[in-house]
Amino acid sequence: MRIRAMARRLLLCLLCFACIQPGAAADESFWSLLREGGKIVLVRHAQTVPGVGDPPGFVLDDCSTQRNLSDKGRADAARIGKEFRRRGIPVAEVLSSRWCRCVDTANIAFGKVRTATMLDSMFNDRERRDEDKLGALYAYLARRPAAAGNLVLVTHAQNIGALTGESVASGEMLVVRLDGPRRLAVLERAAP
Repeated sequence: MRIRAMARRLLLCLLCFACIQPGAAADESFWSLLREGGKIVLVRHAQTVPGVGDPPGFVLDDCSTQRNLSDKGRADAARIGKEFRRRGIPVAEVLSSRWCRCVDTANIAFGKVRTATMLDSMFNDRERRDEDKLGALYAYLARRPAAAGNLVLVTHAQNIGALTGESVASGEMLVVRLDGPRRLAVLERAAP
């Protein structure tokens, strides 16, 4: 009788822990995929100062005219990079939108970045240019050889939504694979 009561308590504790940590298993699956290398990681830029889009008078080459990372966003970007290093995740290349919030997220997290217009924001962009960006990205991914490290793409919510059909929070990451000539399949996701 006493053993049964202890077993019930243990089971109850395990269930409570599982309820408190709902994303833990998903996060571990996310990191396991990345440890293998050769994956594509879509990262939405980290949290910005409040607002939507960019202010009037936005100039791409002038960060002072853009909506930039908040202090929390900078901390989240640092945490992303720290987690990649702590877990020994191989990173072959980091590409970013030219928007300062994306470049800053990539630099803070990974310390290296190359900008790519195919990752630039599609918010308030014309449809034709959006299709050009998506086409360029799919073509890049199709000719990219399998690498030992992972490819990290830092971009915007609208771009990730157009590529995957998924809505993502600031700093959220998706592991994806090319699934046909113009489709990305989501394998796993992780919060910042």
